Amino acid sequence: MSIKVQVVLALAACVAAAAGGLVPAAPLVAKAAVVDTQFDPLPQYSFAYNIQDTLTGDSKSQQESRNGDVVQGSYSLVEPDGNVRTVLYSADPVNGFNAVVQRGPLVHKAAIAHV
Repeated sequence: MSIKVQVVLALAACVAAAAGGLVPAAPLVAKAAVVDTQFDPLPQYSFAYNIQDTLTGDSKSQQESRNGDVVQGSYSLVEPDGNVRTVLYSADPVNGFNAVVQRGPLVHKAAIAHV
């Protein structure tokens, strides 16, 4: 018997064994269901931050709050061209996620001279 015939027969035997279930499959691993006993039916949170770094010029802020399935918030940052980008957003089960983007010049507060 030639080498080619032996290789073909060996390959055929492997395919037949796998198809016939003679080669064990990877064992199935059962995972236990995780039950969350600390479920909060009305989650609530609120956070905010504001960064004004005069050394690096980094200027950004964000605030967000959640009451149940309703999230509302906004964030802003100074873009490289000096304009301020502000995004106002909200999300709820009825309307989904909605965002309004506003863009405008950076407003500097004028210094008040004391007399």
